[in-house]
Amino acid sequence: MKNIATNISLQPYNSFGIDALARHFVSAESLEEIQEILDWNKIHQQRLLVLGGGSNVLFTHDYDGLVLQNNVKGISIIQEDDNHVYIKAMAGENWHSFVQYCVNNKYQGIENLSLIPGNVGASPMQNIGAYGVEIKDVFYSLEALHLPDGELVNFTHNQCRFGYRESIFKQSLRNQFLIVSVTFKLRKRPKFTVSYGNIEQALEEMGVTELSIEAIANAVIKIRRSKLPDPSTVGNAGSFFKNPVIHQTFYEALQKLYPGIPGFPGNDKFMTKVPAAWLIEQTGWKGYRKGDAGCYPMQPLVLVNYGKATGTEIYALSSEIIESVQEKFGILLEREVNIY
Repeated sequence: MKNIATNISLQPYNSFGIDALARHFVSAESLEEIQEILDWNKIHQQRLLVLGGGSNVLFTHDYDGLVLQNNVKGISIIQEDDNHVYIKAMAGENWHSFVQYCVNNKYQGIENLSLIPGNVGASPMQNIGAYGVEIKDVFYSLEALHLPDGELVNFTHNQCRFGYRESIFKQSLRNQFLIVSVTFKLRKRPKFTVSYGNIEQALEEMGVTELSIEAIANAVIKIRRSKLPDPSTVGNAGSFFKNPVIHQTFYEALQKLYPGIPGFPGNDKFMTKVPAAWLIEQTGWKGYRKGDAGCYPMQPLVLVNYGKATGTEIYALSSEIIESVQEKFGILLEREVNIY
């Protein structure tokens, strides 16, 4: 079996760059290695954390247990017909690299999700989304190991119970499964989504006259790079907070107090999604910095580590932001990042 290391710094394995120690750490490159490690853990009874790209975690202290990095890779076409292709990607594949693979092969559906940090395995867990597209729109099925008994289980779309940045794996099945692979149903005949955010403006600036998968992917990359920090230079985990969804009547009441408050349709006609970035900016946090913990000047939804901030300092900043937004607007922000 692979050697399990002790007292390993997790700094290289989380995009915030937080220097927390793992009591035990191991990286697995195959399903067989994962199963061997889980068998080892049945004997040693360590608390288990499965880590992918480390792009959606904040370590506020050392991890007293086993950190298993799922590094299983591979992309294969399961089946295809005239309209669709079904692509299976292993959980350890880098998400953006997988998007580029699909764009290069003209498989349409996830180009709007370009440059999102992290690995494929986390995509259905979080139901990641951007610019009008979510994983649930292209998801077909996934395979996951049941941690208590090592059984490989298949999950269909309905069984995943997708919600806004939610799935069953963050709710009733939290910490019970390790996602091994995800199969996506992508289109061969494009159906583009360009009305969300500044995609149309970016396409115009790029001089694009005919829509294509590549053009939309490039537009999204251009937008994201213009307002989001690169985790390799500034530690961050992307959007730290979810956009709150509130009742329409409450939103209308807020509109009377704050005429400029933006809102978008929620999952049903009685709900409205309010951009968390706007709420954070209105409470004066945009560009704020205390020590090396800060709120990014170009996108207040992103909290950053400018160098040597601790996870505790970043968490404390997030708590202050939550408190001030609730005090001013009566809206409780929810963290999107997993806290350990």
